Amino acid sequence: MITLEQLQAGVVIPIDKPRQWTSFQAVNKIKAVVRNTYGLKKFKIGHAGTLDPLATGLLLVCVGKATKTIPTLQDGDKVYTGTMVLGATTPCFDLERPVDHYYPYEHITQQLVEETVQQFVGTILQVPPMFSAVKIDGQRAYEYARLDDPTATIQPKPVNVYSFEITAFREGLQCNQSNQITPNIQNNQIIPTKNLYQHPLGEVPAHLPQVDFRIHCGKGTYIRSLARDLGLALGSGAFLSALRRESVGNYSVADALSLDQVEAYLKE
Repeated sequence: MITLEQLQAGVVIPIDKPRQWTSFQAVNKIKAVVRNTYGLKKFKIGHAGTLDPLATGLLLVCVGKATKTIPTLQDGDKVYTGTMVLGATTPCFDLERPVDHYYPYEHITQQLVEETVQQFVGTILQVPPMFSAVKIDGQRAYEYARLDDPTATIQPKPVNVYSFEITAFREGLQCNQSNQITPNIQNNQIIPTKNLYQHPLGEVPAHLPQVDFRIHCGKGTYIRSLARDLGLALGSGAFLSALRRESVGNYSVADALSLDQVEAYLKE
């Protein structure tokens, strides 16, 4: 068991954050477990880097004096995997909001995507999403975004992208003029579409192409912004439909706990 003295001396608990949980909710869940396990009323707890609600993966929760290490942990390199949808955009660059615009995508090939992503490797200037916690004149950017304030702008900042790898490319399903999926028929038989990414909530239009990726990047990189910028560079649009944080510094999601495992971990 992790003793009270060890807990107060500092513990980093790696969590595999589930989809549709905010990082704040995940920390509050662990706070309740710690309070109930040790009978504590006041103690320090925080996380080392927010994950968006629709993202999953590694969230480092620091308890006790380990909260002092949060700035160092946040400076660590990150590895992300996920999926980007090509040929459309959303206001927040992911599925928090529905598609707002569609763009031509027939010219996009896997080779073109693989060549284009190299533009985003190295030290690049990136504009964070308006739907983010970046501050503008002391106020969170998402507050301006919700008001649809056209005067609010975010200045670009340098970020480091060490690698941007495309791990899969999937063409969308063919649709007819009514936007209904046209079956792939060969020799009078319907051929099932293989490896088609199906979003859990079904918001991704089936006719749009999709790419899976693996990105190794430095502090402050917004993967949603990389999706937006990739779409622009391809002469089209793009948004993020799935995101998973695989690692932070020396911590890996392979060693992370589910929220339901934290109590048993503390008592082991």
